[in-house]
Amino acid sequence: MILTNLQIWDGVADQLDPEFDGVEVKAGKIQRLVKSATVTDSAARDMGGLTVIPGLIDAHVHMCLDPDIKDPFEQDKFTDAELIKKIKARAVQMLSCGITTARDLGGGRWLELAVRDTINQGELMATRLVCSGQPITSIQGHCHFWGGEAADLEEALSVMARQIEHGVDLIKIMATGGNLTPGSTPRNAQFDRQTIARIVSEAHSHNCLVAAHCHGTEGIANAASAGVTTIEHCSWVGADGWGQNYDPNAVLDMLANDVSVSPTINAGWKRYIGNRDFEARIMGNFEKLRAAGVRLIASTDAGIPGVYHHHLPLAIPVFAHFAGLTAPQVLRGATSECALAIGLGDQVGRIQAGYDADLVFYADDPLRDLGALATPVTVMARGVFSDPASIN
Repeated sequence: MILTNLQIWDGVADQLDPEFDGVEVKAGKIQRLVKSATVTDSAARDMGGLTVIPGLIDAHVHMCLDPDIKDPFEQDKFTDAELIKKIKARAVQMLSCGITTARDLGGGRWLELAVRDTINQGELMATRLVCSGQPITSIQGHCHFWGGEAADLEEALSVMARQIEHGVDLIKIMATGGNLTPGSTPRNAQFDRQTIARIVSEAHSHNCLVAAHCHGTEGIANAASAGVTTIEHCSWVGADGWGQNYDPNAVLDMLANDVSVSPTINAGWKRYIGNRDFEARIMGNFEKLRAAGVRLIASTDAGIPGVYHHHLPLAIPVFAHFAGLTAPQVLRGATSECALAIGLGDQVGRIQAGYDADLVFYADDPLRDLGALATPVTVMARGVFSDPASIN
């Protein structure tokens, strides 16, 4: 089909495309951009002046988690069949809200991988999933209840091997403690940089990228030096408190190793706007990361208490606020640059010939008003239209 009468943002530029206003789609791929005035094909579909952007990407979700359940140990009460049904429903809802790709960074039973395969086989119209399986963590460490505990390097590599056997797309390591796990401390590093470096090397030998959960500054420095692909959260927690131990040397390692920061800013962060102390700390850290040239990508940690899987469109304006990003910058962080960071840079995130036809259509222009992201008119995934839905 040829979609005409569009305003096109290609996922890269600072403005709408000044030349083309149509997109030809065939076999799930973007074939070319066209000028509507030149199209005479009977397969053309007039899109009525809608604005189209690449499908949104959430770089950090947990499909197995119910955001309405606060106790992590209560999450395991569902049978496999019940949980698969819930994961499928979440993935369908995410797609209807414009999220065409999501990276799942942890679960205990690999059920999100089963749903991933169902989606990839065309049996379910839903968000594309990229999955890490069980995260590697220390004994009784963050999210140890998912089965990835390791006392040393040998055991860590054994946990990794188990994930590879289950067909994961990437490896997740808990480089520090976290808030979700009782007895775990976000400030504390769980593995030294030599161990993480070995895990990264082994993962790369299996063509897997590595995402590292990092709240504490020591863990951030370890992960950046070891060359992980993405640092999740990047909270700069240390002796001086949350967000107050920024380490410029760790940032130099991020740049040297092409590490992206996935700060998991969700829609709930809106409650902190106007909190001068919090804003000064967080926004100051982002300002330094931006000035250094570190890539910032959209992520929400969906599934943790109160963070819903389909709320990335609501989170993006909040992310822009705290990270000091313009609309084009934050949208790149949710499309082309996010795709690059999660290893799909040549497949999704752009409206360009050869890319998957993952497209979201809006009545208003998100480049002018990020609030438009909350109400897509319709969504296309791999060349097929999905039903629109409200995300209120």
